[in-house]
Amino acid sequence: MAMVKIQPGALAGTVNVPSSKSMGHREIICAALAQGESVIDNISMSEDIAATLRCLNALGVRSELTASKFKGRSAVKIYGTGTVKATGEVCDCSESGSTLRFLLPLGALCGAPVTFCGAGRLGERPLKPYYDIFDEQGVKYTPEQGLPVTVEGNLHSGTFKLPGNVSSQFVSGLLFALPLLDSDSEIIITTPLESQSYIDLTLSALAKYGIKVQNNNYQNFVVPGSQQYQSGNADVEGDWSQAAFWLAAGCLNGNIICAGAYDKSLQGDRVVKDILMRMGGSMTQADGGLLAVKSKLRATVIDAADCPDIIPVLTVAAAVAEGQTKIINAGRLRIKECDRLHAIAAELNKLGADVIEQAESLVINGKPQGLRGGRVSAWNDHRIAMSMAVASTVCAESVIIEGSESVKKSYPTFWQDFALLGGRLEQGENL
Repeated sequence: MAMVKIQPGALAGTVNVPSSKSMGHREIICAALAQGESVIDNISMSEDIAATLRCLNALGVRSELTASKFKGRSAVKIYGTGTVKATGEVCDCSESGSTLRFLLPLGALCGAPVTFCGAGRLGERPLKPYYDIFDEQGVKYTPEQGLPVTVEGNLHSGTFKLPGNVSSQFVSGLLFALPLLDSDSEIIITTPLESQSYIDLTLSALAKYGIKVQNNNYQNFVVPGSQQYQSGNADVEGDWSQAAFWLAAGCLNGNIICAGAYDKSLQGDRVVKDILMRMGGSMTQADGGLLAVKSKLRATVIDAADCPDIIPVLTVAAAVAEGQTKIINAGRLRIKECDRLHAIAAELNKLGADVIEQAESLVINGKPQGLRGGRVSAWNDHRIAMSMAVASTVCAESVIIEGSESVKKSYPTFWQDFALLGGRLEQGENL
């Protein structure tokens, strides 16, 4: 297991945030479903993005890396065929929940067996909303729990009922598949829709590739059938969920310019800017990006319903803010790469924080004097690893993070960027 040992200290400089993993998945899938060649540029080649490309190849869509006009990034040329097919190859999703949930309905279009496998906790993450639909439509799937899972059948147009409080990824997965069916379909959301901003990302990607969807106040979506995705070229925007780590680090103990985070983005995680400013964080537009500087933070209430991915690092900020912060509506963090509610509470407390874990919330009693330091685990979760790195900037002693390699899932160059900002770290296997 890889480890990193970080000496406490301020971070300063400019960092180019990775491109949005959320939009990367969506752009690649839409391009794959289009007839003709598309080039998707400014791709940060994380393990999750690689999983989506690999699975689309297993569904008959060829792609190749090509030269990018962005330094340190990749471009992908995708040879879309207008559809997907069963090739007999297994779709290996690794640990990417987005890949599995976005592509499973496409597998159910093939009329022949398609198998999806994964790693880590992916097999524990819910798929029942799809299975309920498959049962209604006569699409076969085995087994009923866990991975690998094999689907076989022909998804057909009609009415699709989905809960809105499990994951928006189920809605997005159907939105990718339904335009390819012969007739019109409707998705009905049966409970209040959480992570609405992720649906906005999907709808914006679909529109860019020529797909029409009627959104009726996020309560139901009407999807005309017999549509064709249009090929095209696109640059993926910067990722606010990754910018969140640097903005928090800047507000805690730094002077950091985040470049590449588009202020008018549809990404729900852009709310990190507003939340940190509500806590007293100083952030201003500067040459090249958004500047975050060391600030005196105060407690607030944070609603996690539409921004679950930034909750771990906001918990770090709350741990050293003045007063008691409450993070509410956070139950879905328990079914991510790890139980993030438990993990962030447990590991921050090892560093000397005062975080109380509740069923669907966290209560954080801030310690403005800072944290102690110590040895923590990343729980094989990229966002826990990066959050612990941010926490190290306000510790009195060094922080050793076990499982530091987990950042490869979404941000392979995180440790290089941390060092470029002046972070003093040592990597190895026996620290």
